[in-house]
Amino acid sequence: MASNSRKKSGSVVFEDYFPSMMEKLGSEGFMKELANGFNVLMDIEKKVITFESLKRNSALLGLEGMSDDEIMCMLREGDLDGDGALNEMEFCTLMFRLSPALMNNSKQLLEEAIFTGR
Repeated sequence: MASNSRKKSGSVVFEDYFPSMMEKLGSEGFMKELANGFNVLMDIEKKVITFESLKRNSALLGLEGMSDDEIMCMLREGDLDGDGALNEMEFCTLMFRLSPALMNNSKQLLEEAIFTGR
């Protein structure tokens, strides 16, 4: 994925690579990259990211040192419908929320997506 993390005095610190990816890939390419990330992390049978699939694939995100509680916290943070898992929309929303620079540029993204979708 695009974010890398480091442990720093008991907390996880994320390095935000999303803005540079967005600049390089454009909005459509970036959204495809997020979808690819979701597919890598999801439980193949359930088609959602579960605690088990996130724990199993956490090394792909550079998060191999995360505790079970930290993984559950991440799931709860993104789980908008309360089912205990992340669907693709929840995952993408969480990724945007974790990137302050993308949140600031989300209006531009939306406009690009609408304009190129016509």
